[in-house]
Formats: sequence, C-alpha cells, structure tokens
Amino acid sequence: MKQICIYTAGEIHSDWREELAERLEERGVTAELVGPQTVHDRSDDIGEAILGEQPGPRYRDLMGARMNTLRTRFWMQRADIALAWFGPKYRQWNTASDAGAALALGLPLILVRGEEHIHALKELDAQATMTVETLNQAAQAIAYLFE
Repeated sequence: MKQICIYTAGEIHSDWREELAERLEERGVTAELVGPQTVHDRSDDIGEAILGEQPGPRYRDLMGARMNTLRTRFWMQRADIALAWFGPKYRQWNTASDAGAALALGLPLILVRGEEHIHALKELDAQATMTVETLNQAAQAIAYLFE
C-alpha cells in the first residue's frame, strides 16, 4: 500500500493542496496532507483566543506565532516528508520558515518553485532534497518512492 504523511508548507489562499492530493491519487498514492492552519483569521487570532488579550500588536502576533510554531512542530514530527510550495502569488515568508524547520528536523524536503523564484530561493534550493517546478512533478517524485 502506498501511504505517506506529507507536511505541506505553503500559502493558504489557494487550492494547491487539493491539486497535489489529486495528482497523488492519480498515481495510486494515499497521502495524509498536514500543515499550517489554513483559516487565516484563526491562525492570526489563536494566541489571544487561548491566552487572552495581549498588550499590543507585537505580542498579539508573537503569541499567535508561538501557537502556530507548536502546531508546525507537532505535524512535522509526524510527517514522512515535507513539501514546500512557492506559488506565483502572495508573500511566502511562512513557507520559507517551514521549509527551514523541516530541514532542521531532518525531513526530506521537496521544493516546488517556478522559474520566477529561481534566484530568490537559490540557497533553499541547494539544501532541498529535490527541487521541481510543478505540483505534478512533485507527485511523480513522491510516487517514485513506492516503486
């Protein structure tokens, strides 16, 4: 049976995770996709939701970030592999942060980035286990693990 748990680092505003799941399913790979909180407001508000009102925006963001870091580490430590998707839109600092965390934990990392990000991601590209340009290529690489 082809089963894998993938930590999906990447923006939360588009359906790229669903596209990845479809590409994997087409190749007979059952994947549990885990990753960051995909409800933006929940991600931003979680620190105050748990700890109460903070004294200012810096601490509000910091407490939210700490809760999100807890979530990230929890799921990364259960994942078999990490995939960092740098799409064409949105600022993607969190994606880069998650990719670095995955590497620090020793997770194999597939970096998915288009030509427009070659220069900006050159150092991350050098550290990634594999770099591809499309989610389809990423799905092919993951399916290859089971051959």
